[in-house]
Amino acid sequence: MNAIEIAGLYKQFSGKRMTKVEALKGIDLTITAGEVFGFLGPNGAGKSTTIKLVMGLLRPTAGTAQIMGMDVSQAESRRHVGYLPENPAFYDYLSAEEYIAFVGSQFKIESRLLAQRSEEVLKRLDLWEARKRPMRGYSKGMVQRVGLAQTLVHDPAIYILDEPMSGLDPIGRALVKDIILDLKARGKCVFFSTHITDDVEKVCDRVGVIVKGSLVALDLVENILRSGVEGYVIHLQLPDTDTRSFAGINLLRQTNSVSEFYVPCSSFNAFMGEVNRNGIDVILVETKRRDLEDFFLSLVHTNRES
Repeated sequence: MNAIEIAGLYKQFSGKRMTKVEALKGIDLTITAGEVFGFLGPNGAGKSTTIKLVMGLLRPTAGTAQIMGMDVSQAESRRHVGYLPENPAFYDYLSAEEYIAFVGSQFKIESRLLAQRSEEVLKRLDLWEARKRPMRGYSKGMVQRVGLAQTLVHDPAIYILDEPMSGLDPIGRALVKDIILDLKARGKCVFFSTHITDDVEKVCDRVGVIVKGSLVALDLVENILRSGVEGYVIHLQLPDTDTRSFAGINLLRQTNSVSEFYVPCSSFNAFMGEVNRNGIDVILVETKRRDLEDFFLSLVHTNRES
């Protein structure tokens, strides 16, 4: 059974002066159990609208969404979901400890187990020392971490996170990435939105790119990175006075008897063959590739102009 299934999901809002705004234009998407899926797109692309539709917070104009085989119109479909909204807002007169206990009680967690899990998640999110303080005194990053803690406390099978690293400092961002990787190792499904490509590149199995309400790319992160290889910088052990070329590739630079050559993909085999025939030692081969950010920006640029 797939964790999340979206078919023909379309959402139209009423704009100013009786205009109609197409927020989503018929998205089809399947996310499997145990997968970390990154939903990447610029601000206003439709990421949060998609997530709100999946969580049953909005009704689609057309199309369907299912969680664990159940239509999202059924409240039961969300029992196995940990959800973090884009801008979490809590009862700020409560402490983090009180709020996590409240969330756990809604999932009918037995009191001793709830106390144990509450301690675990508050410590994991570095909130233990502040757990008894009212949340009105928390920083934005601390509130964001409370939001993540409440998704973890009932140990769901699926995590739906809308911009989970928003407002976090570098230490907090690294912590969230570690948590996502741990969830992946435990076979959980994580579906999170972001506009930061590094988040996706580090933790995701697949990525979907949404621009202007349309899903314009869907692939394994590994495939995207592999397809972006443009060439190689090859380091050879050569005397300082040796400035020869190999397979028509000229010397790029030379430092302390290490000579560097930039070799396009199309010339790699010929270059390495000639190096081998000449008995030259290869010190290092560095891959030069277009990263996920370049891929993302090219898609956004192309589809915004279309």
